[in-house]
Amino acid sequence: MKDMFAALDALTDRDPNRRDVAAAVLGDLLRGTALDTDTACLVVGRLVSLAIIEPETKVRESALNSISEAFNHHRLPLDLVEPLVNAMPTMEHELLEYALYVLGATHDLRARPLIESFLHHPDPRVRKDARLAAAEITAPKGPIHNS
Repeated sequence: MKDMFAALDALTDRDPNRRDVAAAVLGDLLRGTALDTDTACLVVGRLVSLAIIEPETKVRESALNSISEAFNHHRLPLDLVEPLVNAMPTMEHELLEYALYVLGATHDLRARPLIESFLHHPDPRVRKDARLAAAEITAPKGPIHNS
């Protein structure tokens, strides 16, 4: 837990490299099974905030990648990640790919209209990612073992 709190604190460091490493460390914690769902929600909430306000693309990408890792072991509510939607119009393809995946991974039908607006995006890669995310909403949910 000490590593988690240190990483959460480092998300606000002045040095973007430290913010990037902190987001990656949190992703490692989310990828594993060490965090219960409440703690994962706390971490994901902080990463969502970082992904929205962060000026450095590499840090935003690390934050979004880490958020996506959380869905391997936790069912997270749409409300937790929905603030990403406001930042999505300014995201380049690499970031949109993560954000769309995260919305689909919630398996929440309310995410469908948030994703569908990207089905008409000028970039064909984004349209493909949006189709995959929309399909994920209704895909069968595999077993998730969380606390």
